[in-house]
Amino acid sequence: MLVLHGVNMVYKRPPYAPDAVGFGADDARFLVRQGFTTVRLGVIWKAVEPEPGVYDDAYLARIRRTTEVLAAAGIHVMLDFHQDLFNERFQGEGAPDWAVQDDGLPAQPQLGFPYNYFAQVALMRAFDHFWANDPGPGGVGLQDRYAAAWRHVASYFLDTPGVMGFDLFNEPWPGTLWELCANPLGCPLFDAQLEAFSQRAIDAIREVDRRTPIFYEPHVLFNNGARTHVSPTGADLGFSFHDYCLTADVGLEGTPVQDLTCSAFDDLVWQNAEAQLARTRDTPLLTEFGATTDATVLRDMVDRAAAHRFGWQYWAYCGCDDPTTTGPGAEQALVLDPAKTPAGDNIDHAKLAALVTPHPLVVAGTPARWDFDRSTQRFVTSWTTARAGSLPGRFGGGAITRIAVPTLVYGDGYRATVTGGRVVSAPDAPVLVVRQAAGALAGRVVVTPR
Repeated sequence: MLVLHGVNMVYKRPPYAPDAVGFGADDARFLVRQGFTTVRLGVIWKAVEPEPGVYDDAYLARIRRTTEVLAAAGIHVMLDFHQDLFNERFQGEGAPDWAVQDDGLPAQPQLGFPYNYFAQVALMRAFDHFWANDPGPGGVGLQDRYAAAWRHVASYFLDTPGVMGFDLFNEPWPGTLWELCANPLGCPLFDAQLEAFSQRAIDAIREVDRRTPIFYEPHVLFNNGARTHVSPTGADLGFSFHDYCLTADVGLEGTPVQDLTCSAFDDLVWQNAEAQLARTRDTPLLTEFGATTDATVLRDMVDRAAAHRFGWQYWAYCGCDDPTTTGPGAEQALVLDPAKTPAGDNIDHAKLAALVTPHPLVVAGTPARWDFDRSTQRFVTSWTTARAGSLPGRFGGGAITRIAVPTLVYGDGYRATVTGGRVVSAPDAPVLVVRQAAGALAGRVVVTPR
């Protein structure tokens, strides 16, 4: 079983490619040193399909080069069709101009992200037309164009190393139905539309790629505790979800109100994510959280994910002039400027310390627990040798489990005690390698600082 910790890298300004702001091999090496093994890499529909049915493979070549750089460092890449506020007309990014149908309404008031979602009827109508698959240029449905673009991207990346998944649509907004979704029970009416869209995109991708996992998302208000009813069908599906505290999202970050309420909203998000896993068995991944300088919030979320045994991707690697975030500039950035070396004062060290923890990387079996006591730096993980999910059988003697033991945490070295196997990596290696003993039904590792 693969366990992922990593970051988001989405560049939302033209030319919409991370290499344009200097993201490259030195950043990949920096991530690996922290024990990070995944990047959610932004792909913008407007750049993929600047004109209806016309795909810009030069743009995709840039994204592929970045993917290859990350893969060469051992990083798994999630290709994320990213949008916020639909299009630049609404102070956002994502859809091509030709896909905007706003009924001629003014894009007013201009309140920015996320407030335009609630205030701009034109933006809501643009989403309504998209979810209805209303015809666009050439009489082709907007979703049909979108699904075809995904099919093209999937085909383009078919043999690209390192691609671990496709994220279909970032933070779907319900349009004028949003008020029906703003409650703990969610909104089955909109979710029926979202499920139909997700299925359309999944089916298009599967015409050319039968293997790569496809991650669908719930509507964006899931981030704050609303339930989802979306459950498309198919093999190798994943559930991409986000967790942002509602009171922080509405401008109360750093206040006593946030301190009193965030845990309750987070509990709802994780209860709903666990319910989705139980209902669908689709692989869960926390693909966004953060966008804050509050290290306590970050520590709590990393520890919560470990308690649930879920992987995660922090938002975001850089500020990168992000037009649609609740944590602009340095507030969301782990690295302030990817054009510079990720070192020294170009790193937010408080964030890094909150995010970097020991954790399993690859488990020869099914994880039972992993937890890290930040006060003592004691890390414990255990697993059964039974294969994960519905796969039959067990891993046999000699199977390998790998555990990230970052130097940032254990700078003076560490001791490892193993049950059910033995250590075969070098002393104090940043990746602890355990070879399973013959006949072992379970494994356990305890790591403590020297």
